[in-house]
Formats: sequence, C-alpha cells, structure tokens
Amino acid sequence: MTTWLPPGTTKTMFVVRADPAPLGSAGLRAGLADAGALRVQLNVDDEHVAPALRLATSAPVSAVLSVWVDPARDPAGVSALVTAAVGAASGWVVDERRRLDPAERYDGTQAEELANVAVLRRPAELDRETWLHRWLVEHTGVAIRTQATSGYVQNICTAPLGAPDPADERVEALVEELFPAAAAHDVHAFYGSGGDDAELGRRLEQLMTSVARIGADRDLDLVPSSRHLWDLADPPGLSRERPATASSR
Repeated sequence: MTTWLPPGTTKTMFVVRADPAPLGSAGLRAGLADAGALRVQLNVDDEHVAPALRLATSAPVSAVLSVWVDPARDPAGVSALVTAAVGAASGWVVDERRRLDPAERYDGTQAEELANVAVLRRPAELDRETWLHRWLVEHTGVAIRTQATSGYVQNICTAPLGAPDPADERVEALVEELFPAAAAHDVHAFYGSGGDDAELGRRLEQLMTSVARIGADRDLDLVPSSRHLWDLADPPGLSRERPATASSR
C-alpha cells in the first residue's frame, strides 16, 4: 500500500561502504524522524542475497539508504545523522521517477523480492541532456521488457549532500530494480526467460546493447539487496494512507 507524502517532499539517497548495521537501528530512525524524515528505506547487501551478482568500482557498497524529508526541513540534518552513524557516505538529493511501482509495506519487514540498486555514472563522451534522454526515454522500456522486473524506480541526482566519496564524484543517478527472489541464484528467473536459453540470449543481447549506450557496461556499482521500508510519522490531522483517488508519485 503506497502511503501519502506531502507535496514537495525531498527524497535523499546515501551510498554506504561501511558496516551497514547502524542503518537499521530504531535509534537512528528516531533521530531521523526528529530531523524531519517521513519515510526511510534501507537496501542492504546481506546473507539473503549472497548468491546474487554484485559489481564494485572501489570498496563494495554495503547499503543504500533512502530518506524522504519533510519539505519544510533542511535535508542537511538528515545527512549529518547518516554520516555520524556510519562515517563517510555519499549522499544526494534526488528526483524520483517511479516507472513501475513495487509492492510495498512500511513496517520494516523484508520485501520478498531481490532489489538491485545500480549506481550510474555518465560517460565523459555524453552530455547530461543526451545521457538522461537515453536512460529515461530510450533505455527504460528495454530494461523492463527484457527482465522479470516487478519494480523500477529511477533517481536522478540533483544536488550533493556534503562531499561525496572520490569514487562517487561522477555519479549521476541511482536506479532500483526489483525481481523475483529466485533471481538471486537463477538467471532465467532474473530475465523472465522461462528456462529457454535462446530467449535468454535474445533478452541479454537486447538489454546489453541498450546498457552500453548509457555507459552502464562500465564504471558501475551494482548492489543486490534486501529491501526494508518504514513510515516514521503521521502529519497532524492527516492519514498516512494515500487517498484512493490520488495517483502514484
């Protein structure tokens, strides 16, 4: 069930390469709520996704934390709490595009799906406008059609929060894709090819051709993860549940 967020809510995302344990603590969530956080999402690379493919450009990414912040509050306060909890973390304010809404629960329980987060860097030969068009317009449909995707959320980095890790200075966006849990160890489950090797090959060729056009065949961090979501606060006089007539964010 998608929950309501105030218009203008700021979404922030943090890439963490340190021990992710503090990110799941109730104490951190309480501090984030005091700083204006309305919702928290933790994607953590843990034992549940151990068989899955992962890629790293430097030290491996252990977790990605997303925090939705009240529009009246400065997200710098959230950033300070995250870095205090885990040490250095690269953070950004992002523009979220929910192209395929995942099924979601907001009680902290682990999602059934494998959640992959890709940390995207724009290749030097592409200007930002061209790169965004190729990714947002041309690549999105290919990615969804060629994989067993049940959720696809794009996040365009619009402003850094503090100084990013040197490995993340060229990061332009983060994309989260959800797949059946079996996709962690079964390539046919990942690509939705139904055990047909020829269909698998066709899907892989189409996908990787499109991936190369946005430069995601190199300089990529790919983080398999378990996904957890928490709602943190009820706005005064308002239900956190989105009205049934409202469209998805």
